[in-house]
Amino acid sequence: MLFEGKRGLITGAASGIGRATAIKFAAEGAQLTIGDRNLAGLEETAALMAIKPVVQAYDATDYASCRALVDVAARDGLDVLCNIAGLLKWGPSETFSAEDFDLLMNVNASSVFVICQAAIPHLLKTKGVIVNTASTAALQGQPYNIGYSASKHAVAAITKGLAIEYAAAGLRVNAICPGHVVTPMTQNTAPPEGVDWALMMRNAPKLLDGSCEPEDIAEMFAFLASDKARKATGALFTVDGGQLAG
Repeated sequence: MLFEGKRGLITGAASGIGRATAIKFAAEGAQLTIGDRNLAGLEETAALMAIKPVVQAYDATDYASCRALVDVAARDGLDVLCNIAGLLKWGPSETFSAEDFDLLMNVNASSVFVICQAAIPHLLKTKGVIVNTASTAALQGQPYNIGYSASKHAVAAITKGLAIEYAAAGLRVNAICPGHVVTPMTQNTAPPEGVDWALMMRNAPKLLDGSCEPEDIAEMFAFLASDKARKATGALFTVDGGQLAG
């Protein structure tokens, strides 16, 4: 098994990619702490996992809560951190509120940095791994999605910077850039008014049925967190059905 004897922390595990990744890691032998603001969703995820996890609710907008989550996860050591928690809000830029922009940066980027920062001392002891969640929005401009895109560009920068800073110490840091994934976050976000859909969809997935399932992304998390990817660090891995191919 890929993660037998390994200890990990997965955020955003109440649904979607985080849930699929927690299930995958547990099936591969990992002892996990799973975190999310949705405690009921975490309990549902835990019931689906092969190895009983530690369930810890936290608030990504509260940095003390983020640090407390890491403290719980690293109580007996930490080998893997998967930052998956995120938020999506979008709409025409001229009416998009500065408060929503700040919230996106806080949840999607600042909390990722704070959790990485808290986890690094533990991961250095184990020569561990961080896998962050960026997005195809981190690799191109996306109309009507400026706040989300800015936050994911920040995740890409955090990933590359940490990878360089800690490579010599044996800590690997990578990020996954999913395209459209069928999750509660993407399915339950109502389309805003005033969107030019032809402009928005100019880079639709190229594969037949190119939208991804959470399990597709979980497979990449498992690969990057495992020794199979031991030479990969500072990289952004796109799983997008060919969305950005051209």
